[in-house]
Amino acid sequence: MRNMPAVLIVEDESAIAELIAVNLRHNGFRPRWAMDSDSAQREIDAGLPDLILLDWMLPGESGLTLAKRWRTDPRTKDIPIIMLTARGDEADRVAGLDAGADDYIAKPFSTKELLARVRAVLRRRAPEDAGELIAIAGLSLDPATHRVSFQEQALKLGPTEFKLLHYLMGHAERVHSRAQLLDKVWGDHVYIEERTVDVHVKRLREALAQAGAMVETVRGAGYRLTAKPAVAVVADKASA
Repeated sequence: MRNMPAVLIVEDESAIAELIAVNLRHNGFRPRWAMDSDSAQREIDAGLPDLILLDWMLPGESGLTLAKRWRTDPRTKDIPIIMLTARGDEADRVAGLDAGADDYIAKPFSTKELLARVRAVLRRRAPEDAGELIAIAGLSLDPATHRVSFQEQALKLGPTEFKLLHYLMGHAERVHSRAQLLDKVWGDHVYIEERTVDVHVKRLREALAQAGAMVETVRGAGYRLTAKPAVAVVADKASA
């Protein structure tokens, strides 16, 4: 039982929560249920789940607010979050992803697709295989220790951003379409929209700070990591 991934379902509609829980249980997961923001936080405080299925519209704080808070808390920042909501417009999807969700499923949804997305997100969050350190123009990534630094200054990246950077650095100077990145980094691109790539590239650039300019957008083609960005990456020369 301990090897069965725990999934916290944060959903105020009991019928939907029960349907999800039954399907999760029958497919090797241990579902837990919280019906509002307060009970969700109590569940988190009692024990961290392996993944959170989070409804947007909840009594008390919204799912969006919870996602933002959990992403800024060192204890919960790495827990995968899939948002479940009737708000399916592109602007809402982008808001959910920007808040820290790893994926976004609009209601109504099929349980088969939900299970596929749960498995895909958990695979993406799995630890990286060990490999050789990669260094490009002052940017270094060590797959074995999961550390990234720029000009010897440590950087903090989320698991998905780490995988994205790892792939881009391993194929530097090449242009990769969104579809290619979904296939190589996410794996199950059938279930994830290409817009997801844009959101994670934005997060990656923010996490890289000065080195963010190394991740270039190639208009009409995709993204590439380059040692010679159009916007110069300048070292901090405060002592000069």
